[in-house]
Amino acid sequence: MATIDVLNVLGKKVDTVELANEVFNIAPHQQAMYDLILVERALIRQGTHSTKNRSDVSGGGRKPWKQKGTGRARQGSIRSPQWRGGGVVFGPQSNKNYDLKINKKVKRLALKSGWSQLLNENKIIVVDNLDFKTPSTKDFKIMLKNLELEKEKVLLVLPSIEGNEQKNTYLSGRNIKNISININSNVMLNKLLKATKILLTKEAIKSVEKGLMNEKT
Repeated sequence: MATIDVLNVLGKKVDTVELANEVFNIAPHQQAMYDLILVERALIRQGTHSTKNRSDVSGGGRKPWKQKGTGRARQGSIRSPQWRGGGVVFGPQSNKNYDLKINKKVKRLALKSGWSQLLNENKIIVVDNLDFKTPSTKDFKIMLKNLELEKEKVLLVLPSIEGNEQKNTYLSGRNIKNISININSNVMLNKLLKATKILLTKEAIKSVEKGLMNEKT
């Protein structure tokens, strides 16, 4: 099994933890990762953009001028697309659905590939715990400095914020620039790959492994 050093909040090595080969030690499958990123990016599209066609705009109940004899081009309505304020031709409608589908096995393979790639690139930092007794942005910044992460784009993965300590951790780091916090282990692959460093606790590592090794998820 692959192993990784465990640090404390002072940046000192205190332990090592074994990582499941099925999650952190596979050959990254680039096509699966590409497919999942497409799905994730499609899911965040709102599809609320909408335009009005000639039946939706106001005005134009009659011909603007008679058909012949004016010397001008014939017009049937000022709601026509060529008129200023007229309808839009083939514009987007608000009922557009951008959702894409992906098989569960492909999604799981893509996430495993992402975690394995991050481990190969030494982008995963594991700490023994992040038990902040009280919310403190100052203490959080000190921890980042100790871990040499103050200039990195960090994604902090928390298994939950049910306990007071983990909630305090979330409150301490949520307003810091270049720090993103994911509340559960089901983190989006797009977020994983955008970060330059991934910060997890040993508990979060187990949560990630449990989620990706469970064949029913």
